[in-house]
Amino acid sequence: MSQNKREQVISHLRYLRQELREMHLGIKEDDLFPEPGELRGLIAQFEALLELVEGNTKIQTNNEAA
Repeated sequence: MSQNKREQVISHLRYLRQELREMHLGIKEDDLFPEPGELRGLIAQFEALLELVEGNTKIQTNNEAA
C-alpha cells in the first residue's frame, strides 16, 4: 500500500475510533443512544475504508500473478 493510502487509512481509523468512543461514553454515562443516522454514517465510512483497503489488495494480488 502506498504511503499516501496508508496515511488516509490511519486518519480514517483514528476518526472512526474517536466517534465510537464518544458514542460509547454517551451510552455508558448518560444512557443516550446514537441517532440512526449517526450509525449509518459510521457504517458507510467503514465500508468506504474497507473498499479502499480491498482495492489495493486486489491490485497487488493481480500484479503478483503476472
